[in-house]
Amino acid sequence: MRDVSLRDSNPEMAGSGASEGSSNGRRGFDYLIVGAGFAGSVLAERLAAGLNKRVLVVDRRPHIGGNAYDHYDEAGVLIHRYGPHIFHTNAQRIVDYLSQFTEWRPYEHRVLAQVDGQQVPIPINLTTLNRLYGLNMTTEQEAADFLASRAEPVQDIQTSEDVVINGIGRELYQKFFRGYTRKQWGLDPSQLDKSVTARIPTRTNTDDRYFTDTFQQMPKHGYTKMFEKMLAHPNIKVMINTDYREIRDEIQHDHLIFCGPIDEYFDYRFGKLPYRSLKFEHRQLEQEQFQAVGTVNYPSEDVPYTRISEYKHLTGQMHPKTSITYEYPSADGDPYYPIPRPENAELYKRYQKLADETPGVTFVGRLGTYKYYNMDQVVGQALALYKRIEEAEPYPAANDKSAHSQSLAEQAP
Repeated sequence: MRDVSLRDSNPEMAGSGASEGSSNGRRGFDYLIVGAGFAGSVLAERLAAGLNKRVLVVDRRPHIGGNAYDHYDEAGVLIHRYGPHIFHTNAQRIVDYLSQFTEWRPYEHRVLAQVDGQQVPIPINLTTLNRLYGLNMTTEQEAADFLASRAEPVQDIQTSEDVVINGIGRELYQKFFRGYTRKQWGLDPSQLDKSVTARIPTRTNTDDRYFTDTFQQMPKHGYTKMFEKMLAHPNIKVMINTDYREIRDEIQHDHLIFCGPIDEYFDYRFGKLPYRSLKFEHRQLEQEQFQAVGTVNYPSEDVPYTRISEYKHLTGQMHPKTSITYEYPSADGDPYYPIPRPENAELYKRYQKLADETPGVTFVGRLGTYKYYNMDQVVGQALALYKRIEEAEPYPAANDKSAHSQSLAEQAP
């Protein structure tokens, strides 16, 4: 039998279904939100706390938090079920919003790549070049000149391959990018939009941080705890292990916010939008540490996985054992990465037009808008949508000056 759990921060109302105890006495919900990840949870919190709306959040998975869900495994180590999620942003307003629900642990992510029998920093930097080529360069200018000497200018940059070869040449492209990209996407970089590798910088200094954002930190007690606090409002109900299609006609709601795949909502009317998926192999080890940094990439196509992550680096947890995750990209499984090709963008536009013509539903998030977002970008998108909803309200909600009264004009990107 399907396990349907209806949760609420007010135990007396949990399981009551429609909000009989709400302020205006109406049954049903103002909003049905499909998806309890960042987009759905942020919108639920804002609508409940900012506009006093009654919100039902539904997720088909057995947990909240979406792909950022973390939990303690059999060894007692805090792991990310769906691979490493590292929070980074340049937006103070995003940090301020999330800080209502979590304390933070400073963390700067570092990644090594297994290349030519050794592990070197990625993104490529001065240290990477010195180790690979047995050099002793000490200045940024030397590194810049070295890379320029290997670059092969591409007149018309269209693909991911063009971007890398134009910047650092074919040899480094082959060592670091071609195999990894082919494994990750199931396509050659020459078949992928230039945006895929344009996101990866090349440095001429010794900065070995994977990200350079102003704010780099992890929720002190994990992502799941942060989501629990975000959803802990008496106007919010949560149903997990539940496909929204099983309850949408049974539970009254005024508006649907859909954070799932937009093509799925429309029963794949124009065909499926292509996604790349991931398979995760989690292992517990009888040792304190497995590798030197949080993530090690394996670009070679001779290795079936793309990377190994060790979570204790990310969380700072002290534990005599450690847990690691191998990632295997796959064509089948849950949708993770929209595949950036022109024909896919055109297919999405058809669904977007259909969405614009469909009343009573709004699409948001990575799957709802068929676009790769970092976590802070999804939060920003959700806050921006809330701002539009707030501005469309005919009059201020009764509890606008509640504990969650920070202006969305300050929060939205």
